[in-house]
Amino acid sequence: MAGLAGPIAVGVEEEFHVVDVDTRHLVPRAGVLLEQLPAERFTHELQRSVVEANSRPFMHLEDLGHDLTALRRTVIQAADGLGLGIVAAGSVPLVDLEALKISPDPRYEQMLADYQLLTREQLICGTQFHADVEDRDLAVAVAHRLAPWLPPLLALSSSSPYWLGSDTGYASYRPLLWQRWPTAGPVPRFESAAEYDQVVRDLVASGVITDPGMIYFDIRPSAHLPTIELRVCDACPRVGDIVLIAGLFRALVARELEAAQNGPERTVRLEMVRAASWRASRSGLEGDLVDPVDGTPAPAAEVIRRMVNGLRPQLEQCGDWELVTSLARESLARGSSAARQREAYARSGRLADVVDLVIAETRSEEWEAAFGGPTPRMHTSLLDGYEAPGDEAIIEGTVRESYQPVLRALDRLGAEGLRDREEKRDAYQRRNGMTFQVEGGGESQIYPFDLVPRLVQAGEWAGIQRALPQRVRALEAFLHDIYDGREIIRDGTIPAWVVDESPGYRKPGRRVPQGTVRCAVAGLDLVRDNVGRWAVLEDNLRVPSGLGYAVTNRRLITELMPELVPGDGVADPMEGLRTLREALLAAGSGDPSALAVVSAGPEDSAYYEHRMLAEELGAVLAVPADLSFKNGYLEIDGRRIEVLYRRIDESVLLDGHLGLEIMDAVERSALVLANAPGNGVADDKCLYRYVPRLIEYYLGERPLIDNVTTYLCRDAEDREQVLDRLAELVVKPVDGFGGQGVVVGPDASAEELEQVRKTILAAPEGWVAQETIRLSTHPTFDGRRLSPRVVDLRAFVCFGETATVPPTALTRVAPAGSMIVNSSQGGGSKDTWLQRGTAEARPER
Repeated sequence: MAGLAGPIAVGVEEEFHVVDVDTRHLVPRAGVLLEQLPAERFTHELQRSVVEANSRPFMHLEDLGHDLTALRRTVIQAADGLGLGIVAAGSVPLVDLEALKISPDPRYEQMLADYQLLTREQLICGTQFHADVEDRDLAVAVAHRLAPWLPPLLALSSSSPYWLGSDTGYASYRPLLWQRWPTAGPVPRFESAAEYDQVVRDLVASGVITDPGMIYFDIRPSAHLPTIELRVCDACPRVGDIVLIAGLFRALVARELEAAQNGPERTVRLEMVRAASWRASRSGLEGDLVDPVDGTPAPAAEVIRRMVNGLRPQLEQCGDWELVTSLARESLARGSSAARQREAYARSGRLADVVDLVIAETRSEEWEAAFGGPTPRMHTSLLDGYEAPGDEAIIEGTVRESYQPVLRALDRLGAEGLRDREEKRDAYQRRNGMTFQVEGGGESQIYPFDLVPRLVQAGEWAGIQRALPQRVRALEAFLHDIYDGREIIRDGTIPAWVVDESPGYRKPGRRVPQGTVRCAVAGLDLVRDNVGRWAVLEDNLRVPSGLGYAVTNRRLITELMPELVPGDGVADPMEGLRTLREALLAAGSGDPSALAVVSAGPEDSAYYEHRMLAEELGAVLAVPADLSFKNGYLEIDGRRIEVLYRRIDESVLLDGHLGLEIMDAVERSALVLANAPGNGVADDKCLYRYVPRLIEYYLGERPLIDNVTTYLCRDAEDREQVLDRLAELVVKPVDGFGGQGVVVGPDASAEELEQVRKTILAAPEGWVAQETIRLSTHPTFDGRRLSPRVVDLRAFVCFGETATVPPTALTRVAPAGSMIVNSSQGGGSKDTWLQRGTAEARPER
């Protein structure tokens, strides 16, 4: 799942020196330190004086900064208890080579035997950056194309002026040590990933290196991840510099990915890259760099400013422009770490003071405002024991800045106060009829509503608003096509069975006039993974519910939590009702009195929403028995109806005694059904797999938001993979809804998996499977404290004159231990704050 087009996830491997706080010398105590650290985030390196920390991948640079800060906080706290200091810099000036040993690892011991002094002198630390590039052919091409742009990134990181007690005269001496490895340096141009992999195999076969992990190019396709890996940078004392380089690297990758796919091939002169890299090592930020564009010397600040400005389209697309430009200004104004280290030595003539400086910068509190560390900005007992790696509000124990006003308000109430508000919530809902009926259940139930609102950042919501209309326009074009000329099938873009065997392909759909908008309102279920990518999980084009509940949730939070009011930059969900009304009126003559909502009545699980929508839209609310025809026109209580907003299954409406008259009126354009009959073929779970093709076929565009990888069990190859991986996948019935019949492989018992295996084998055409996504979580009050629960987001597209995403969305919440958010399966909802700009909660004064 790649998510919204454009943004690329980035992650970081950060190496730290371990020093004695008394002597300031490197000490071989990384093993003792690692015993105090979580093994999934920290590991050993070649030298026993180095610890490596691994961030998680993130879409948002701020999240990356928070994660790196939390990792530093963790390692520093562990080191403090052992009398050790942590240094994030390319080198440490005080070193005793004889006292230091390599880590006890067979691979490292072999390297020592092979490379001797070269191995022992690698007392250096770097920062490696990973950017998602799943296509290895593209990764190989982009790695070569990026080579001229790496020296400025090295200059930004330069922090290794001292080596073995001496000033080397370089801002970054680490690369000169690193370049001694036989496979280090700029990456040559390869025709394909296959050629690259063959060269790696040849190098291993030569005996000069022992494994593919020893390919030490400045930038390379990762040996173990679907990423491209930048390896030239020194370790950086300041988290802000790491975030800056990560943002620039991602933008460079995005630009070169586009160029590699659409532009001519490019061969980089590696002699110039080596020369520019040497210059960056020598100068850092204080001298000249070689301009990557024209190959001439220019002041480092000028080169970097030009690079940042040249990447503006990519930085803006990723939502990084403001942060990266701010960090770049700060970095250039501050100068390199190498220069600051030399200034510290000049003041006292003591290398110990240089070590003290980099220790202090590594643990500096100056980055607290931006990235939440080195200590958490706030704490509440409601978060005791809260652990969720992909959480939207809490990252590594730190409350995100935008959520802090929310958490402060909740903390003032405490668990007892929140329980009191829940009692008031239940009474308010019953008093106002906010209930639903579970199919096969007894008395009506209160729709579970959580008191902790969800915030969707402005940049993320803007991306969703751009992406979803494209998808619905393609689905609308598909519906018109398959009920008329079926060009997409004749052209071989999709197989005929996808339409002909779909339970949603209905004969009445052929009677809808071609000029009619078939999907006046669509509900698209979106998921956000633990990296921060959004993707569409399902399309709902028949009778999507939820828009009214999204409005109701805002009314609930306003009524129940007056301490917590959305800021001015948070959208008013009532705009969604206005947009829906405009779309429905555009389907008819525009007469508000000719609009009606048809419902199954009080026994319908969503009847509260039907009633609420009719009131807000100024429409007549009716059940099928209220409908009649006069002179070929639909009437309700003597009022002629032009647009019937259908909140009832089409078979109930059309299989009744008025079904033929309804379709006759639709065919004559005397009545518009919103949504049109037969739309179910477009939200079929088999068709879902082909939606990216629909976008390319009908619109000539690349999808702006991705699907989740989906397997069709009717296909023999897909079915074999699904049956082999049942315990890893999510399996769904093709015609299922409301979460019914869904089996989540990682959560299923052996008996459940065996049963679904038998069911698939008996009727494979009735099942699909999808990759399991590590979904984001959100704090939810469980009666005692906040606990992480899986959430999704139903966004809406209203199709009137144009396809529009109103600023109204419904967050649905899964029960504890579940990934299924549907109310019929015990799920609930939250108020959703869609941010239009810089906005936050406004506590009551």
